[in-house]
Amino acid sequence: MSTDPAPNPHATADEVAAALHDRKLANVLYHDWEAGSYDEKWSISYDERCITYAADRFRFAAGEGGWPYEHALELGCGTGFFLLNLMQAGVAKRGSVTDLSPGMVQTALRNAEGLGLDVDGRVADAETIPYPDATFDLVVGHAVLHHIPDVELALREVLRVLKPGGRFVFAGEPTTVGDFYARRLGALTWKAATTITRLPVLADWRRPQEELDESSRAAALEAVVDIHTFDPAELEETARRAGAGDARVVTEEFTAAMLGWPVRTFEAAVPPGKLGMGWAMFAYRSWQRLSWLDQNVLSRVVPRGWFYNALVTGTRSR
Repeated sequence: MSTDPAPNPHATADEVAAALHDRKLANVLYHDWEAGSYDEKWSISYDERCITYAADRFRFAAGEGGWPYEHALELGCGTGFFLLNLMQAGVAKRGSVTDLSPGMVQTALRNAEGLGLDVDGRVADAETIPYPDATFDLVVGHAVLHHIPDVELALREVLRVLKPGGRFVFAGEPTTVGDFYARRLGALTWKAATTITRLPVLADWRRPQEELDESSRAAALEAVVDIHTFDPAELEETARRAGAGDARVVTEEFTAAMLGWPVRTFEAAVPPGKLGMGWAMFAYRSWQRLSWLDQNVLSRVVPRGWFYNALVTGTRSR
């Protein structure tokens, strides 16, 4: 029988208030709250679209060498998006997942079981990873480092549980400049969408008030759980101080982020399913085209710190 704590998907107002002063508790409550709907909220799937996305992010950071890894760990796994899609892409044969949120670990393991993947999991703090030294060939994470209070300590733990020569890849981390414009674009979109749908003619496009209120409470926790933004050079230096060999940071999404954040915010402001598959494909293909522009053209002239997503990789040298 599992000794992991049970999820708490319905945090009370008092619990939310307490979590505003405790970042780790806030992470648990927020991600337990989101676990059941997280894949839908962020358009996460475990089909070719997201398999390709995950594998492309991995290649962009680490290249092609070393596949397949025998045993991989996903730190701060969420619903398992990154590791499960990487496993389906052939990057790793066997997986383990950890997260502070019991709800997320449960969801990740359920997703893995549904996909027929060999994955186990634990509720765990990234600053004290509960595995022996030299356990894993690969450690990955997506949008997790910015939630961890002590990033350098977490990277030291990552290197400890890696085998000599093992690699880590963390993707989806917000840069400081990227976070500045993304949050403002998102806030403007939310205000516009929730204001205009008050018009009687657009009533069918407005989410029920209780759902909007719940989103606002979740946003209050989200402001606490998002601890860091990153300067690419400083993140590289943090990885080196932790002991990583070959530490490097690459960045992506400039115009793609300027589209992506308003799109995702608008999707969250209207009733689920209202926009339909046509909208989903328009948004995805537009993001693909802008990502191509960012990576193949704008990356030559735009400073890497202006892009939204940072990806960091490195190895354990001994």
